[in-house]
Amino acid sequence: MENESAIAALAALAQSTRLDSFRLLVRHEPNGLPAGEIARLVGVPQNTMSSHLAILSRAGLVRSERHSRSVHYRADLGALGTLTLFLLKDCCGGNATLCAPIVAELSPCC
Repeated sequence: MENESAIAALAALAQSTRLDSFRLLVRHEPNGLPAGEIARLVGVPQNTMSSHLAILSRAGLVRSERHSRSVHYRADLGALGTLTLFLLKDCCGGNATLCAPIVAELSPCC
């Protein structure tokens, strides 16, 4: 991952509605949610949510699929994993024992 991609992803998540939406989509993997349902659950108007989802999509954090008249969104867990690995790449100066608690915390979810 390049610095620019990581910056774009982190910038997209650096806004509370987008962060809440992304976390919601992660919880609803692998099925995802329709855009209107995301807006309802997060508590924002649909047109506002559309803008937020577009930003997350451009950052590569979510993917969309058209189902008839609605658009379903899913978190891109591969992109999340890539970002996480990018951030932890040189963790603890290569001392694996210092990184063990982080890895252990991540392991149950995956």
